[in-house]
Amino acid sequence: MTETAPAQQAKHPAPEDAKSAKPAKKEENFFLFLAKLVLIVVVFRSFIFAPFNIPSESMLPRLQNGDYLLAAKWPYGISSYSLPFSLPLIPGRFFASQPERGDVVIFKAPPTNSDDYIKRVIGLPGDQIQMIDGQLHINGKAVPKERQPDFQIAVSPNTHCYAPIFERANRYEATRPDGTRICSYPQFKETLPNGKSYNVLDLERTAQDNTPVFVVPEKSLFLMGDNRDNSLDSRFPAFPKQGIGIVPQDNLVGRATIVMFSTDGSSEWIKPWTWFTAARWDRIGGTF
Repeated sequence: MTETAPAQQAKHPAPEDAKSAKPAKKEENFFLFLAKLVLIVVVFRSFIFAPFNIPSESMLPRLQNGDYLLAAKWPYGISSYSLPFSLPLIPGRFFASQPERGDVVIFKAPPTNSDDYIKRVIGLPGDQIQMIDGQLHINGKAVPKERQPDFQIAVSPNTHCYAPIFERANRYEATRPDGTRICSYPQFKETLPNGKSYNVLDLERTAQDNTPVFVVPEKSLFLMGDNRDNSLDSRFPAFPKQGIGIVPQDNLVGRATIVMFSTDGSSEWIKPWTWFTAARWDRIGGTF
């Protein structure tokens, strides 16, 4: 009996050895969990949904500076532009699908193809697009443009009655009875040939209200901002920060789906209560 005791003890590690093995296993499981989490996030953001923020007023009245929206990544296909940092890991565009007129799309803006822009699809391949006296024409036919009540938005750090000529004339800035300063802009409803309707702003006659005829090439799109007098879109040649020209469909990143959050820009990190007072709660949940 005394001779077999050492052999039995060798089969069972000492309590100290068992304790030292457990933390190593837990540490291994943690890093495995972290790797899986990162992979899930990358896949979700690359191929399903991704967040985008609106940094300008070029898509007023539908989108406001300070909106945060969720974009669906799969509707138009998957490419390197779908990946974080546009990593060049996917050749071409797989499962490609053409947008419909009226879709609000996120894309990489020419000519650098580095910055994310958001505009509305107006022209598809083969379309002839022209602006005549501020009215959109598609294939030689005027798109119906109906006057709507003025669009009003409160002045805030994210919103100004932006054009200096308008501020000097004091044409579009007003004050509500409660003392709130607002911008009030002429608003119109456009209805595209496929029946899609949306509102646009048109302040007055500008150079971009009359254009030559643009013929949209194959696999390309003519994109415009809803704020017609404050949008560097396909009416302008592709130069950095000056226009985007006609955009290749391969530059598409996703389609706008829902507004997740919106802020007027007045919040301060050192004043937590302003995180709530700055929120534009009525905009959250708006769909496209």
